Amino acid sequence: MSDAALCSTGIAGLDAILDGGLPRDRLSAIEGPAGVGKTTLGLQFLLEGVRRGEKGLYISLSETKAELQAVARSHGWSLDGLAVVELSSLQQMAQPVQSTVFHSSELELNHITQSLIRTIEEAEPRRVVFDSLFELRLLAQAPIRYRRQLLALKQFFAERSATVLLLEDRTSVHPDMQVDNMVNGVIRMESLKTEFGAERRRLSIVKMRGAGFTGGNHDYLIRKGGMEVFPRLITVTDDTGYAKANVSSGIPNLDALVGGGLARGTSSLVMGPAGCGKSIIVTQFAHAAAERGDGVMILSFEESTRNLLERARLLHMPLDAHVAAGRVVIMPIDPAELTPGELASRVMERIVRDDVRMVVIDSLNGYLQAMPQEQFLVLHLHELLSHLGRHGVVTLMVLAQHGLIHSIMTPADVTYLADNVIVVRYFEALGRVRKAISVVKKRNGPHENTIRELSIADSRLVIGDVVQGLQGVLTGVPAMAPESALPAAKPADPRT
Repeated sequence: MSDAALCSTGIAGLDAILDGGLPRDRLSAIEGPAGVGKTTLGLQFLLEGVRRGEKGLYISLSETKAELQAVARSHGWSLDGLAVVELSSLQQMAQPVQSTVFHSSELELNHITQSLIRTIEEAEPRRVVFDSLFELRLLAQAPIRYRRQLLALKQFFAERSATVLLLEDRTSVHPDMQVDNMVNGVIRMESLKTEFGAERRRLSIVKMRGAGFTGGNHDYLIRKGGMEVFPRLITVTDDTGYAKANVSSGIPNLDALVGGGLARGTSSLVMGPAGCGKSIIVTQFAHAAAERGDGVMILSFEESTRNLLERARLLHMPLDAHVAAGRVVIMPIDPAELTPGELASRVMERIVRDDVRMVVIDSLNGYLQAMPQEQFLVLHLHELLSHLGRHGVVTLMVLAQHGLIHSIMTPADVTYLADNVIVVRYFEALGRVRKAISVVKKRNGPHENTIRELSIADSRLVIGDVVQGLQGVLTGVPAMAPESALPAAKPADPRT
């Protein structure tokens, strides 16, 4: 459908879902229970029309003009450019007729409908919001009478160049489906209660005749300034044509361990128990990227920005200057307030706008907590990683495993999503607790199959030599290997 045949809603994310906007000069229904933001969406739709020089009319059968103005003020809007008609005004315009043949409710409905038609003819609006059909249904009382009125309104608007939104309350346990059958499009809004934290709001396009749209559920928020919609990510196979290259950590032994660096467009999972150095490893990669001039985005679920910068400074990885220069963006995440759609949209917005080349998620445990009631965490993560990979972004994810030594449990198996998997473990040897690091998976190239020791020396991350003379290191309780079992150290065969 051409742009001229589409009517922007004034909400960028919703327009993206609708492939540009609502079909112009058609009726669409906005459905949902009380409090999901139907009125807010309707006002944004009309105010976008005002911005484009199109007349707008808000027909309110459920709220007064003062209440609508209060909603507008809460978002910093003014309704000066809109015409607002209340139910009380329509009732005053209706001429009372004395009759003993027709039921009084039918007469009242007819009179209000006639007053409404006269008002629309005088205003000649290009955009109309009808709020809400619930009151019209109550006035009609009988389903057949209600349907006749809807058909009359549809025929009336069909003869005029007006794009109409019908706001429909779906609080009823058995909602009336007549509207869905008559209108051109249906947008359904809902609010989901969580056991802890803010409610999750989402919308879906039930139908949109003659127009394309992105199906499924899409998260949205209502904040000061209006509604913000986050389109669901959809995986595509083509990339953006980024240059193939390996990304260095700045530590030769760590680069050698991962086979010469991490390839652009790949994702890496660093997993291990608490305190073993996972965050230090990903921070090392982030600092090296910033030193090269690459944009870096750090999604911090566990640490505040202050603590993260302080820890990096103590390890001789000063990120402060890079943050001040805009090369490093640290986004603290509150899991109780985050929605998966918002997270993905914020990340992709930065990728496109600021040319971010590396994304760090510290940690996936926080990502899990951000959507404890989501059944499709792995799909959400898969979509996000696919989009980042298409843009040539190097993604580093931290996953904290339960347990310290020997018995290690993983909260979620996401290893198959990552292109590279780096494992860090504690092990005891000669009365000391030590740390070991190894790469167990790399999809697009060779890597060392050795186990190296990881330590902090002189406040710096050190990846030491290959651990030799021990077996069972990754189990946490190694044993001395028989001398006959000790092979000569040699580099990994690049053909394997």
